[in-house]
Amino acid sequence: MELMRKKGLILELLGFVLLQLLCIGLGETYYYNWNITETSYTRLCSTKKILTVNGKFPGPALHVHRGDIVFINVVNHGSYNITLHWHGVKQPRNPWSDGPEYITQCPIQVGSSFTYEINFTTEEGTIWWHAHSDWSRATVHGPIFVYPKHGTSYPFSKPYSEVPIILGSWYKGDVMEIIEEALLNGGEPNVSDAHTINGQPGDLYPCSKAGTFRMLVEKDKTHLLRIINAGMNEEMFFAIANHSLTVVGSDGSYLKPTTTNYIMITPGQTMDCLFKADQRPSHYYMASRAYSDGTGVAFDNTTTTAIVQYSGPYTPPSSPFFPTLPYYNDTDAATNYTKSLRSLATKDHPINVPKSFHTRVYTTISVNTLPCFNNSCDGPNGSRLSSSMNNISFRNPSINILLAYYKKIRGVYNTDFPDEPPYYFNFTADDLPANLSTPLVGTKVKVVNFNSVVEVVFQGTNLIAGESHPLHLHGFSFFWVGWGFGNFNKTTDPKGYNLVDPPQINTVAVPKNGWAAIRFRANNPGVWFMHCHLERHLSWGMETVFIVKNGNSLLTSIRQKPRYMPPC
Repeated sequence: MELMRKKGLILELLGFVLLQLLCIGLGETYYYNWNITETSYTRLCSTKKILTVNGKFPGPALHVHRGDIVFINVVNHGSYNITLHWHGVKQPRNPWSDGPEYITQCPIQVGSSFTYEINFTTEEGTIWWHAHSDWSRATVHGPIFVYPKHGTSYPFSKPYSEVPIILGSWYKGDVMEIIEEALLNGGEPNVSDAHTINGQPGDLYPCSKAGTFRMLVEKDKTHLLRIINAGMNEEMFFAIANHSLTVVGSDGSYLKPTTTNYIMITPGQTMDCLFKADQRPSHYYMASRAYSDGTGVAFDNTTTTAIVQYSGPYTPPSSPFFPTLPYYNDTDAATNYTKSLRSLATKDHPINVPKSFHTRVYTTISVNTLPCFNNSCDGPNGSRLSSSMNNISFRNPSINILLAYYKKIRGVYNTDFPDEPPYYFNFTADDLPANLSTPLVGTKVKVVNFNSVVEVVFQGTNLIAGESHPLHLHGFSFFWVGWGFGNFNKTTDPKGYNLVDPPQINTVAVPKNGWAAIRFRANNPGVWFMHCHLERHLSWGMETVFIVKNGNSLLTSIRQKPRYMPPC
């Protein structure tokens, strides 16, 4: 009997090793050292110190192939505690290195270090990394190029060059002080002073012409733009004057090629776009500005630019050609673009869309208010601004949830996040009673069974300020199977789902006063964060956590906790 038990254990361990080899695809292993430092940068006519990785803004790019493993030792020489998140990396069975503070780890304290293990498995295309603590991701972020596995190729002709285009936000003030003051006083944080392309505002802003990013292109060559919206609080339109873009991927997965004059990209999203330099040699602006559909919601209404510059002899124009961008509140332009996206879904890049589900979570996503003593806060009518999912405004615990789950520490979180709104009303009505706007405050999570299929329907509401919300799920790519305006109807709306070739993404834009439905198979045990990627809404509590139960063996359980994790 004992011999049979030992043989069974050996077979299980061998299976575990084989599974690991399959997951990592027999790729390469790389090691890096990253230093978080405060570095002086000059933008918009003034100089300030910002948090950076290795002194770079944006931070260093990671170049990997599908199946590779990367270890990064992060040493915090800054003045704030910090974590890093590998946005779009599924990290199978390894939530310890996912990064969101007080969800899967406590922050790396000043003067300390932590080594992240990043496992690239099925991702292919463009994803990115960023800080996941306070508002430090404003300057601590960078691109990840995930090339096809060795011996395979792109599902399109190899481009002449590949260039990261990182859309970001620049604040003249200290971003940490901006959010700390807003949370203290209960009002809106200041909007950014500029949008940026690859860290530069562009020559429409003061003192910015000399630093404007320039992309040198060869006539009639096709270039791949790896576009990332690393901005803090605005969805963005992006275009290149006189050139079309062919969208071929998003969030580390391939799409059916779609040709367009512009894209709309939310914070957290990536878009892989081919463009052919097929115009008369000259200078052409690439430009980006906000898409903002919220009524009375402040946003940065400036425009950032970079220059596409053809090589060769010609007389440059006095000013580059400028693209036509949709107006800032053009919802038709935004939805017409996003609804055109479809998964590639070919033999070499198959998808497996769940045709049914075991658990549906129907959750409202709302901007709310909390009462203030003597109506002394800066929110509406002296209240404090808040946000919620299913009327729960999430609060980080003092012990990270992953450790509490793994060590069975009680009292850190509750497992009663509701599967549907606590009460129903016309979520998208123009006028809603004030008594609906106050959420509960707590740390509530949703527990699901391993390998079950989960459907989440995000329902936007018009409480306080209805607007579009980009929702991001850690640990998974999900299928965006449906969307619409108005209130979700669980009987009629699923009949219109796309269960053939929906986009496989990790961040979905939920339209203002509308809904979006996603599905994923919960085959990655662990603790996984879900949240709005508008940073002010994350700071106010628009988030929750999925806990995927362990399976019944080593093959399907969370990997062992590393020997060292940052202390709380």
